[in-house]
Amino acid sequence: MTDLSCLAYVLEEWTLVEYLKKYLFHVVIASLTMSAILVFFIVPLTILFFIYLSNILLLIYQRNSDVKADPLSDVWDSARKTIASFWDIYARIWHGYELHGVENLPEGPGILVYYHGAIPIDYLYFLSRLFLWKKRLCLSVADHFVFRLPGLKLLLEVTGVMPGRREECLIALKNGHLVSISPGGVREALFSDESYQLMWGNRKGFAQVALDAKVPIIPMYTQNVREGYRMFKERRFFRQLYESTRLPLTPPYGGLPVKFRTYIGEPIPYDPNITTEELVEKTKTAVQALIIKHQTIPGSIWKALLERFDKCHKSD
Repeated sequence: MTDLSCLAYVLEEWTLVEYLKKYLFHVVIASLTMSAILVFFIVPLTILFFIYLSNILLLIYQRNSDVKADPLSDVWDSARKTIASFWDIYARIWHGYELHGVENLPEGPGILVYYHGAIPIDYLYFLSRLFLWKKRLCLSVADHFVFRLPGLKLLLEVTGVMPGRREECLIALKNGHLVSISPGGVREALFSDESYQLMWGNRKGFAQVALDAKVPIIPMYTQNVREGYRMFKERRFFRQLYESTRLPLTPPYGGLPVKFRTYIGEPIPYDPNITTEELVEKTKTAVQALIIKHQTIPGSIWKALLERFDKCHKSD
């Protein structure tokens, strides 16, 4: 081999090595990016998968048992129990979930008002445990976009999720059901943070329904719900996006196995002499009192994780 041939061979090999280095660099960057995405979003995506799986199980039950009854009837109780048991096991394992203050729920109708986390998974845990403990349904008022999600119709009907029109709420309460609502709704889910600020705006329909139905309002709050799942800090763009579309297009992230404890406060009894505005303020004060009593503010992920091992806490 001549010197010129050797030089050409070396240059060719060197060029190939440089190409491989560059290629491998991009592969490593892409792998790290995908790993970060999985770490940030794997748990929320898993929850979404399990929600759709719950709907599939209900469809199988409906087909095998040839069920044609009203979705809120007792005929569905065995299917409800199966799904509630699954979510309760998940809640125990992943978040060490606890529910306190069930004795504050009235035997008859009432309106539960709660703080809305980035993902209302804590509320799903509450519904599951309430059904397992008391065999009782709590009907849920949800944003209109929920009913546009494909493939969830039967699950929403069987678990008592409704759009929240005044007439529907009054009928549910008249039938003796508990009805729950988060006045902050999607806006609170997207734009509240570890400071646990309530974002109710001018929402007062729940208070008017409570007065019309002559039922108590019961405040509820889940400890560390913002440490488990969070939203991105950049607010201006996502706020403009939400206000223009009214859709929750901001993806939540997280899913750390922090401690979740749901606290149900003392009921605010029906008072015919109170105005709607005064009842809204009383309810807001009651929810804020639960947050102040049970939540470190600003929330701490490390503290919330360590609480998984803390057996000494106030349950009242």
